[in-house]
Amino acid sequence: MAELTLHQTIFALVTSLLAFLFVLELVRRRRLREEYSWLWLLTAGVMVLLVAWYKLLIVITRVVGAVTPLNTLLLCAVLFLFAIAVHYSVIISRLTTQVKNLAQELALLSTRLEERRN
Repeated sequence: MAELTLHQTIFALVTSLLAFLFVLELVRRRRLREEYSWLWLLTAGVMVLLVAWYKLLIVITRVVGAVTPLNTLLLCAVLFLFAIAVHYSVIISRLTTQVKNLAQELALLSTRLEERRN
């Protein structure tokens, strides 16, 4: 298996650290809530770990049965996107239920208000 070049390692490390800092900055500016940031921070942290500890990436590649470390990273990216999709589906489902419940409560309150007026 081919080693990452110094240029590739530096690029991957800088990109990973920038992604981590970007998410932290979004949370700090309250553009992203903490409860939604954990998956992004975890992913950026894993990226830093795999770049800094290349032998771990090689071990994971062998365990997964991938041909190259790049295939392993692609698999990780697909799994990350799956996790994001599931995470947001859960959030959307919860918010849909909350909107339905609020609409029902509003309808009941509106009916009571109309009955008191008449």
